[in-house]
Amino acid sequence: MKLLIVEDDPRAALALERSLRQHGFTVETAYDGLQGLALAKQEAFTCLILDVMLPGMDGFTLAAELRTAGIDTPVIFLTARDALPDRIRGLEVGGGDYLVKPFAFSELLLRINNLLQRGSETLTKDLLIGDLSIHRAQRKVYRSGKRLDLSNQEFALLDLLARNRGNIVTRARIAEELWELAFDGDSNLVDAAIRRLRKKVEDSFQGKLIHTRRGVGYILEAPGD
Repeated sequence: MKLLIVEDDPRAALALERSLRQHGFTVETAYDGLQGLALAKQEAFTCLILDVMLPGMDGFTLAAELRTAGIDTPVIFLTARDALPDRIRGLEVGGGDYLVKPFAFSELLLRINNLLQRGSETLTKDLLIGDLSIHRAQRKVYRSGKRLDLSNQEFALLDLLARNRGNIVTRARIAEELWELAFDGDSNLVDAAIRRLRKKVEDSFQGKLIHTRRGVGYILEAPGD
């Protein structure tokens, strides 16, 4: 599981990073809000651990920006701000939990695990984009009522695009989520996977769903969106 820490105190960030890695997590760290936002949009993380008082962009704004962009990665706020209005705001902007500094690492670990367990429950929610329906629990996909025969990889790719409906999913993010690979700009692995998916999702139907944003990635939108 890959976590992103956004914390402007280098010593605190390093200590947290080391502890999480000792418990089996892969960790990346950003030291300001703008860097954190860019990383959270570009890469696939299992959970974000955000300080609130950050240079460039505060944690509340960062979380709100992610939710506006359709990114539903679970968020834990880890901050010295303990006032009730701050806690409420953290939840209002999309935070799943709020832990006040100083804290016990064992409690943070428990909250991460609980948040991820709650987040996993959303994986069974069906998705509907125009005449395309994705039944995630059954791993079945229909378009205009016709069942589509997708491989596991094709289903995972379509699900990723659908979860980010209306937002660009970069080729780097697709490569990482589907194959756990660092993206090689010269590789056509992602483009080939998109072509195979398009044949099954679009060729026998009216209206394109998967659109190319040249040099960046792909976006799933229903006709008329």
